[in-house]
Amino acid sequence: MTDALIHAAEHSGTTAAQEQPVPAAEPESAEAPLSAAGVESAVHAITDRARLAARRMATANRAWKDRALRAVGAALQENVPAILAANAMDVQRGKANGTSAALLDRLTLTESRVAGLVAALENLAGLPDPVGNVVRGQTLPNGLRLRQVNVPMGVVAAIYEARPNVTVDIAGLALKSGNAVILRGGSAAEATNQVLVRILREALESVGLPADAVQTVDQYGRAGATVLMKARGRVDVLIPRGGRDLIQTVVTNSAVPVIETGEGNVHIFIDESADENMAVEILLNAKTQRPSVCNTVETLLVHSGSTVLPAVASALRSAGVRLHVDGRISAALPATVETEPATDADWETEYMDLDLAVAMVDSLDEAVQHIRTWSTGHTEAILTNSLANAERFIAEVDSAAVIVNASTRFTDGGELGLGAEVGISTQKLHARGPMGLTELTTTKWIVQGEGQVRG
Repeated sequence: MTDALIHAAEHSGTTAAQEQPVPAAEPESAEAPLSAAGVESAVHAITDRARLAARRMATANRAWKDRALRAVGAALQENVPAILAANAMDVQRGKANGTSAALLDRLTLTESRVAGLVAALENLAGLPDPVGNVVRGQTLPNGLRLRQVNVPMGVVAAIYEARPNVTVDIAGLALKSGNAVILRGGSAAEATNQVLVRILREALESVGLPADAVQTVDQYGRAGATVLMKARGRVDVLIPRGGRDLIQTVVTNSAVPVIETGEGNVHIFIDESADENMAVEILLNAKTQRPSVCNTVETLLVHSGSTVLPAVASALRSAGVRLHVDGRISAALPATVETEPATDADWETEYMDLDLAVAMVDSLDEAVQHIRTWSTGHTEAILTNSLANAERFIAEVDSAAVIVNASTRFTDGGELGLGAEVGISTQKLHARGPMGLTELTTTKWIVQGEGQVRG
């Protein structure tokens, strides 16, 4: 893959023509650029150290790993001023480069957001260790005792953009599940990620675990990301997290097995039996609580027999939401509710902003068909007082998460009791939906016998 492709992928949503230097760059960044062979050698050395660290992590017991998570949390709290100072540089540079409001929101850390990361680490420490969990087992007629158990993946790599919180979330999940992790956080959050990776490594060393269980290739830029994607046999799994361009670039060009995290063209269907107050509250939460994230609703489908549309639309407009509507919705709303005509582009768009596409449908079947046509398979919700319609929606909608009478914002690892998440997988192999600790493990078969031979 060319550097130009990675550059375009990492900077989707920005208008920057070039990356700008980071004031707090590590010494490596200030040196003359390495040749392609030099970058490959350096990244391979990182993967080699990660494989050694992964062997040690795989044998660490739960108490040891939980001490590490709590040490990271304490170190984050102690270093809030340094974290926020580095993040302010990244945000300032992003604004100067014309970064979109949605990406700036994801890039920004605050004291409360750092506190949220610390709380997530504490939650992880309180969860059971997935390593060693027996998936299934039996004793065969010949006396062989079988167990299929969860074991760490080994070396997990992640490529993401403008999301420094992901640095901590993925590292915490990888550590608890006994893995080593290699991070490529992108240039947009480079200063913040340098500080976070240093904190993570020092915290691991403080409890006697290998610092190389957390490493980054950010110092080698896009060339380092390319080498990481081609490091099959050195990296066990690669997880991209970001916009469509980044994800598809990694999926298309990686030689390392990829768990695809998809974009979130999320739908809510208001059935004709839905309660008005519930619909208003859920739509406001699902659209306005944090518009820049992937579980925010992007398309609203309203049954033609429902009476809640005027109240929902008025509440959304009062909250600053721009409504992109079809002709039937426009005709059903009073002239005081400002709208603009929707096109096919609106049905496929993940706005990540205060925009919402709105269409009218005449049946549950029509709503499901619309979702099948335009959904990215992330999250869909139905608001209804009909148990039969809820059950049909659950059965017929094929997405990673299907929600009944609740906000789509609950499709989140922390909200669903996973402690945190690596991302939300929209694929169907190995992992689907929010990926927590178990999704960063694989399995192996343990066969114990007493001299049996196959006849």
